[in-house]
Amino acid sequence: MQVQQAIEQKLKASLSPSLLRVENESHMHSVPPNSETHFKVVAVAQCFDGMRKVARHQAVYGALQVELAGPVHALALHTYTPEEWLARSGQAPDSPDCLGGSKREGQ
Repeated sequence: MQVQQAIEQKLKASLSPSLLRVENESHMHSVPPNSETHFKVVAVAQCFDGMRKVARHQAVYGALQVELAGPVHALALHTYTPEEWLARSGQAPDSPDCLGGSKREGQ
């Protein structure tokens, strides 16, 4: 999992998160087996304090410029301060099922 590892390393270095989850969700989409194209990121970091959601996402995009320009097709971001994460009881939303591409054709 080279792409996932790169995402994890870069976000750890740029955000210093207290919690970081990077999930490869490519298997939920119409891509070849063992793809690394669709990811869900849950990041809890003190650096997000005082930042709006857009600015938080921009910080992640900035750290992952290479991946977003190449292998990563989709990135679901869930960014929280430690206080927000506690208020959510440590739960991030589930990703919806993909209905794009060939999966839609079967309906």
